[in-house]
Amino acid sequence: MKPATAVQIRKELKFRSKEELEQLCLRLSRFKKENKELLTYLLFEADHEDSYVEEVKDFITQQFKEIPATNFYRTKKRIRKILRETKKFIRYSSVKETEVALLLHFCDEMIHYSNSVKRSKTMLQLYERQLALIEKKIAGLHEDLQMDYISELKELPRHNL
Repeated sequence: MKPATAVQIRKELKFRSKEELEQLCLRLSRFKKENKELLTYLLFEADHEDSYVEEVKDFITQQFKEIPATNFYRTKKRIRKILRETKKFIRYSSVKETEVALLLHFCDEMIHYSNSVKRSKTMLQLYERQLALIEKKIAGLHEDLQMDYISELKELPRHNL
């Protein structure tokens, strides 16, 4: 079965009543955890973006604290998982400042996590790619915000490979 396009869905939703839309949202939230997380963001956290950013930053910090430092293979896997989850949280928010703030926090936590990360070429490449992405995203922000985020970015160490 081929899914409908966004335009087709939008047109169809215009013909539905409020009760039908409510039932559709509730049914949608039952099938995937990400759907439920997105609805939670839209309903409860979209109006309070600053608290959402702080909550996600706390989550990232906590995830880094829980990484087992004994096995480097598992450490790499966990760092990649944390990055995937961070990007998922970024997708929920359409605010560009949120993306930059969360990626900066991720990079800060990653580079200060352990010396083993700094010795791994793979992890340093991942880190550098995120820094390049942050630079690209900062360029699209307002000038005042650019200056703030650029100063934060300059505080992060660079490792030329």
